[in-house]
Amino acid sequence: MPSLDIGFIGLGVMGAPMATHLARAGHRLTLHDADPALARALAQTLGGPAQAVDTPAALAPRCDIVITMLPNGQVVQQVVQGEHGLLQGLKRGALLLDCSSAEPWLTQSTAAALAERGVAMVDAPVSGAQWGAQEAKLVFMVGGAAADVARARPLLDVMGRAVHHVGALGAGHAMKCINNLITSITFSATMEGLVIGKRYGLDPAAMVEVLNESTGGSWITQNHIRQRVLSRSFDDPFKLELMLKDMGIALELGREAQLPLPLSGLGLQLWRAAALAAGPGASVSELARWVEQQAGTAVTPGAEP
Repeated sequence: MPSLDIGFIGLGVMGAPMATHLARAGHRLTLHDADPALARALAQTLGGPAQAVDTPAALAPRCDIVITMLPNGQVVQQVVQGEHGLLQGLKRGALLLDCSSAEPWLTQSTAAALAERGVAMVDAPVSGAQWGAQEAKLVFMVGGAAADVARARPLLDVMGRAVHHVGALGAGHAMKCINNLITSITFSATMEGLVIGKRYGLDPAAMVEVLNESTGGSWITQNHIRQRVLSRSFDDPFKLELMLKDMGIALELGREAQLPLPLSGLGLQLWRAAALAAGPGASVSELARWVEQQAGTAVTPGAEP
């Protein structure tokens, strides 16, 4: 594909490796982060046509496509519409590709403000965690007009292994929060099953092997329990508070649709309790430690009746 002028805003755990893949594919990057040091360091690492700027407004006129990887929809709105925001410099015909995990209603509001300036928007949140970003194996859940998605698709293919166009603008963010709601409930149920087994005298390591060959297996049993819980590291880089945020978005969508969601509602309460116990900035893995503490049983390797 031809080399493009791309802006990338949000250079944390996920954004930095995503931007790196685009640079290695030959695109010219302009970088910005709330922490200017991150943008400068990545620009220096990438070298060549990568440059760091201090504001979204300074980034905007340089770019045909701007990618955002930010914590939530409020931050995306601030980056677009706030003081020194993208709207001060985006060219008519530009495209905003938002890979954040955001509230669909805020995405639609942001898109409306962009449309007034002749700028299109696509929402493309991801699944795959830090390793997926590093290995360019992310899964993108995409919402937007077909022509806009087609324009973004070559960039998504550089950063990930699968792209699913799930509907109109906002549909990608809806799918992402639904995915994380299901993951959160699965994580909770898996940990409760493991503490039962540990208390009975089963080896959790053996339990995970069985689950991964059985109907109780999941992404959590394959990629989290052994790596983060049995190892006692509890160090997944995804933040517990971000999972809680996504659960809340999904429950709000359900509330608007007047759906009874008793299991999800209870799950949200339990995750809130875990977040309160873990404190700000805690890893999502701390949910496992919270379940252990509630049960008085540590899910450690070995059978101890």
